[in-house]
Amino acid sequence: MDIQEQLAELRRRVARIDRKYAAARPAPPPAPQYPFDDTRPARYFVEDLISGSVVETAQGGHFETEKLYQRHRRHGSFDISNLIELPEDLLAALSDGAIARSHPTRWAFLDTETTGLAGGAGTYAFLVGVGSIEEDGFRVRQFFMRDFGDEPSLLEALGAHLVRFDVLITYNGKAYDQPLLETRYRMARRRPPFDRMEHLDLLFGARRLWKLRLESCRLVDLENRILGLEREGDLPGEMIPYCYFEYLRTRQAFRLVPIFHHNVMDIVTLACLTGLVPFAFRAPGEADLRHGADLVGLARWLAAAERFEQALELYRRAVDRGLPDHLLFRTQWDIALLEKKLERGERALAVFTELAASRNPYRASALVELAKHYEHRERNYAMALEMTRGALDLEDSAEVRRREERLKRRLAAPRTRRLALGS
Repeated sequence: MDIQEQLAELRRRVARIDRKYAAARPAPPPAPQYPFDDTRPARYFVEDLISGSVVETAQGGHFETEKLYQRHRRHGSFDISNLIELPEDLLAALSDGAIARSHPTRWAFLDTETTGLAGGAGTYAFLVGVGSIEEDGFRVRQFFMRDFGDEPSLLEALGAHLVRFDVLITYNGKAYDQPLLETRYRMARRRPPFDRMEHLDLLFGARRLWKLRLESCRLVDLENRILGLEREGDLPGEMIPYCYFEYLRTRQAFRLVPIFHHNVMDIVTLACLTGLVPFAFRAPGEADLRHGADLVGLARWLAAAERFEQALELYRRAVDRGLPDHLLFRTQWDIALLEKKLERGERALAVFTELAASRNPYRASALVELAKHYEHRERNYAMALEMTRGALDLEDSAEVRRREERLKRRLAAPRTRRLALGS
């Protein structure tokens, strides 16, 4: 059999196989039409797994859910019932007067969960939570984007919800959450709802109070160290984008449950810390701070605001309460500089002398301050030279060398000339 006959026989065999299986070939399945295909298993729908509802707007639909923390509940050491009783002027000092008075029911506590942690035009806020203080407790409403097509509807509903609030409170929101949402609104050709709201980013106040004592001022760490609450089974923030993309790929809504929980916990913790942090700045002298390091952080804020007497009071309380050595020496140095600024030379001299008597990072600088005192106040050039040389033994610098040379010349000058120079 030649090659042409072999090929013809092969074609006949293939044709017989095709005829045999042609009748048994199943029809192809219909293409999935999520979220409109109700034949998919219930576990594929977020509204069937998480209590809430699909909300329709002029821009389409999205999912919303609410959670109420009733007044009798506690979040760690904080009573939820305390939130409604917060004073209207609580945020004035921490906001530098921008929020002079505002009732707590007009505050919106906002946090986002996003598709990326770096931000940028390609990052979506797929879940936005807004907490509010109400008579019956603390309520968190969450706006969720089931797919990227839900974003216009989510943004419209979020803007409508924020109309009832005057103040926006976030944690690192000035650097991340608000700019990200503003970008999403502009890309959707809509006006962001934040222009009329005063924004308080609690991160800055929290860092002022606790960065000297705590290794981390992340919200979840403050929740543990300040509120005494240990989260169980929490989803790390860096895993949230991955879990959302897995949900988009598989449509398995159970992957979303820990994300919703994480967002709620962050917002409730933010509200409770707002019930603690601003009080310290509102009345620093009455601040219920038990650690010396926290008092130092508050005192530095007062000193930067030129409230020197109040700063000195807190610095002294911090020293009396006890500080680790590195913070103690820095605090003594700050006390001495404030006393000098207030022209209380004797008090400053006493602290500089104490710093110069022991080994510490400020010893050389204290010796230089003593040299200035003896040279300009007491005209005791020999003592000033001794202090200067002590400083040079610790830290050599051109400025201190010039001081040494000037003092040596003064001591070498005839006495009558030195008296004339000093007169």
